[in-house]
Amino acid sequence: MYAYDTRNEGEQAMNYDAIVIGAGHNGLAAAVELAARGWSVAVVEAAGEPGGAVKTREVTLPGFRHDLCAMNLSMFAGSAFFNKNKDALFANGLGIVPAADCFASVFRDQTWLGVSTDLEQTSSRIAGISPKDAAAWKAMLAEFGADAPHIFGLLGSPMPSVAAAKVVWKAWRARGTGWLYDTLKLLVSSPRDFLDARFEHPKVKTMMAAWGLHLDFAPDVAGGALFPYLESMANQAFGMVIGQGGADTIIKAMTSLLASKGGELILGSAVDRIETSGGAATGVRLADGRVLTARKAVIANAHPQIVFGKLLAAEPTRAGFDAKIAKFRAGPGTMMIHLALDGLPDWAAGEALKKFAYVHVAPDLEMMSRVYAEAVDGLLPGEPALVVGQPTAVDPSRAPDGRHVLWVQVRVLPATIRGDALGAIEGRDWDTVKDAYADRVLDILEHYAPGLRARILGRSVFSPLDLERENPNLIGGDNLSGSHHLDQNFLFRPVPGYSRYRTPVKSLYLCGASTWPGAGTGSGSGFMLAGMLAGK
Repeated sequence: MYAYDTRNEGEQAMNYDAIVIGAGHNGLAAAVELAARGWSVAVVEAAGEPGGAVKTREVTLPGFRHDLCAMNLSMFAGSAFFNKNKDALFANGLGIVPAADCFASVFRDQTWLGVSTDLEQTSSRIAGISPKDAAAWKAMLAEFGADAPHIFGLLGSPMPSVAAAKVVWKAWRARGTGWLYDTLKLLVSSPRDFLDARFEHPKVKTMMAAWGLHLDFAPDVAGGALFPYLESMANQAFGMVIGQGGADTIIKAMTSLLASKGGELILGSAVDRIETSGGAATGVRLADGRVLTARKAVIANAHPQIVFGKLLAAEPTRAGFDAKIAKFRAGPGTMMIHLALDGLPDWAAGEALKKFAYVHVAPDLEMMSRVYAEAVDGLLPGEPALVVGQPTAVDPSRAPDGRHVLWVQVRVLPATIRGDALGAIEGRDWDTVKDAYADRVLDILEHYAPGLRARILGRSVFSPLDLERENPNLIGGDNLSGSHHLDQNFLFRPVPGYSRYRTPVKSLYLCGASTWPGAGTGSGSGFMLAGMLAGK
């Protein structure tokens, strides 16, 4: 059950210590943490349901529950917020399901390679094509065991901060100067350079590099090596986690936990503007005229271009900051295709693929480079990269008995269409072309899983434009809320000098995927911001 505002409509002024704009998981994490510290908190959400990009709905047929955007909750299950609130979240209804067979890639020759938590299974698959790479995989996993506390410690610290400096200091004491150089090299390397230095077989490299396109890292983009490394090794070491009954289980648990701590959730109430006085944020005015006053902080869990382009009036003293925010680049767009099926896909590469949570259809590095180049040039890619989620292979509760849902994320698409790489689709707007493009995706899937079309009972397509309509923070269908290239990451996210969530407006703070540590379900920015505001 969600918590709703129950105040009388006649009550015009409401006073809180903090107001959070946006009920995505980062905003909710901030609200829960502040409420636990004794702050009075209200979370205001324009939509009629909380969740942001973490929502689950029956968008095809009754009884088929589809995660609209996010499906993989591994980052949430590994987060500091979860670790602190684990027992309370489970008590408030959280359900998670582990996936032992995590991810796999299919290749043009109708073979596959995948990662399962059983190391011997994974390494034997790799050894079948390269014994040398199997040994390299095991060596990398051993290194990851020593690296992980330091890397995840850095990702879980404000940037910059004393906490981050302590992580680096401890890493230096434990691992030495050479490790620091190697880690810095990892952070700035492209996926291809990183993988070429460690593996010899193209299929191993392809399997890992596919994770780069979950963000906006084609094989040769600097700074893209970290995500393939972390995702591959974390899945090998810990497995993948999805939500029982749907990804929205984390939202239901968080809103219930917030209510238990006295926090309020006000749904269906858009913020018209952020109120200011004397250069400081003092609250928000809702579209219905109500004013909510914040004594200590207004936290915007929203894209900075919405905050500083719509919710705040321009100020001459802020002109330089506003100009930088206006230039904050989006990542490529995304399409989501949700299918209700009478059975899992019959993958030509092998029956075993039916067990995996994710199957990547991105068969080689050359294709990944091409699709990215086409998308950033405004072209509909001829062969898009596909992340095929099979949640009912892990959690059958999401569909009627014997039925399944398929979650297809179409990666790196243009927000504005200039043409079609294949010259076959004539339209130049997503409302016109989305069904034709979805058919192209199904043609690709049909090649790798013959007979898939005959299994489809229902279909729902969300174009990049549809995703932005669903969630205005996904500008141009960018589910990253801003490119993660090096000039917009770490100390530079969202803009240099403002990576610690503050803004030029006193008492106004940002959190969410547009801020450090970026996209994903880890709730890191909201949790860290709340800790900074309330005092560690």
